[in-house]
Amino acid sequence: MGQVDNLPENPGVEDAKTAQDLLSRLTQELESLQQNLMVQMNQDLKRLQTEKSRLEEEIEELQARAQHLKSQQLDSIFLSSNHHQQLATQELAQALALQLREFLNQRLEELAAQAHQDAIAANDRSLNALNAAQEQHQNAHRLLASLESTLSLTFQTLQQDLGSYQSSLSQQLSRMYNLEQQGEAILEALVNRLREQIRKESLVSQTVELEEPRSESPSSRVLPPTQRPNQLPASRSSPALPVKPSPVASSPQPPSAPKPTSQIQIGLVLAFLSAVVLSLFNVSLKILLRTSPEPRTILGMFQLQGLISPGFGNSLLILFLRMVVVMALMPILATLLYPPVWQDVRRFIQSQDRALMAKVVGSGFFLFLSQVFIYIAIGNIPTGIAITIFFIYPIVTVLASWGLFGDRPTLTRVIAMLVIGSGGILALPAGGVQGNFGVGVSAAIAAGVTFAGYVLLTQMGTKKLHPIPFTLIAFASIFVFCGLSLMLPLPPNMSVVVDPTVRTGLLIGGAILGVFTLVSYLLNNFAIRFAGAALASIIGTSGPALTALFGLLIIGETLKTQQWLGLGLVTLGVLGMSLERMFAPKKAT
Repeated sequence: MGQVDNLPENPGVEDAKTAQDLLSRLTQELESLQQNLMVQMNQDLKRLQTEKSRLEEEIEELQARAQHLKSQQLDSIFLSSNHHQQLATQELAQALALQLREFLNQRLEELAAQAHQDAIAANDRSLNALNAAQEQHQNAHRLLASLESTLSLTFQTLQQDLGSYQSSLSQQLSRMYNLEQQGEAILEALVNRLREQIRKESLVSQTVELEEPRSESPSSRVLPPTQRPNQLPASRSSPALPVKPSPVASSPQPPSAPKPTSQIQIGLVLAFLSAVVLSLFNVSLKILLRTSPEPRTILGMFQLQGLISPGFGNSLLILFLRMVVVMALMPILATLLYPPVWQDVRRFIQSQDRALMAKVVGSGFFLFLSQVFIYIAIGNIPTGIAITIFFIYPIVTVLASWGLFGDRPTLTRVIAMLVIGSGGILALPAGGVQGNFGVGVSAAIAAGVTFAGYVLLTQMGTKKLHPIPFTLIAFASIFVFCGLSLMLPLPPNMSVVVDPTVRTGLLIGGAILGVFTLVSYLLNNFAIRFAGAALASIIGTSGPALTALFGLLIIGETLKTQQWLGLGLVTLGVLGMSLERMFAPKKAT
């Protein structure tokens, strides 16, 4: 019994305590291991998140660089060829893809090595930690793989967009080149045909001169080309007419020899074509201007949105683009129409005749103002109404000629002035038009008044200078005035506002307007040579009616009955002045 008493009373209790102690120590070790693993995993997650944010920033930077390169390609489209652009784009995309792929592979290798080391360390401690590390590694790998696929898709779409944009730009450039070639071919064919016709007519006139007595003076041969359709009879400003001796039975003989009927018919057709081209010019200008947010229906078949708003600065820009084309081709046409044009220009510059220079530059300045005002008017009121109101300029011309030269208006002119004024009042829009009604009407009136100043100065200047060099210098003055005006700081409501996406269309529109200007000038010049200035001016009075008609047919501009009546009255009034101007010399003789 003594030995039994020496044994521990509760041996199972001691074993339980030791087991519990071992379990608690093991639990503590596992918890510390778990905490260490969690700290390491949190650090890995933070590092991966920072890497992810850094990669996203690099992606944004690459996208910004791609966008910057895209904008640079847009700005340099007129300086480099499409092939070089495509090569540069492909090289850039390949270089970026290679750099990004190398960077991603390097980062993947680093992350894989770190994850592998963490997995080995965790495998020594716990199988659960190893599984967690492997899962984290797989998540990171999937994230990087998805990121790489996203980047590849982004670069592919970017390359596709660049390719489509390059193809569209190449198509637009080819269209511009085709239009330029067509215009050059049309002008060349027209000039050749007219040159051949003039050569035939000169041969006919030379044969007539050989048969008839040569009683024609040189001054009378120069008169027909110097007459202008808008030139008013100035009995006191042209003293050469009353100075002729009274017994001039021979002086009327050259004019009495009538021109061939075919030549007059050709001149009338050319004058009508000139009026048609001017009307198409006005309607094309209306199409170019953006007067409403809705696109305009052309010929009832397709819609076309305007490119530029009808403001003062934008009107200057359109006129400048038009004059660039005019000044590029006008010297060639001037040389063809009047070979000694450059000798006359040189004599004009060397003459130091300040009065003549003031008249030439002043006429160009008034024509410059007239064009800017009529652009603003066409952009705010219907095209036919704007041209009808513009045709009040004969009233201003007659009154100014009376005040400056003492040329008292006849009864016929007074009646014609009243008819023109009544027609202009009836043609005023009654509201409901797109644009600013007051600005449009005021601009049309200002265009007519300034054009009257151009007519008067032209009438005075062409007495000392041939009309063709006179017109060439006036056009050069308009070009200079446009350039200087665009360089001046304009108020915000009058400045140039152009959407960069429509610059190509705006250049094409300016080129078309310039071609219309030159074709109309060329046709009118030959019409005056063939049919005479009086008949050509009579055909030119159809300008408002043709403009309104083309506006109705092409862009669907409808006018009210009252406005059509006013348009007809203005046309009749201007026609009456032209007829009175044509028959006045016959009555005087």
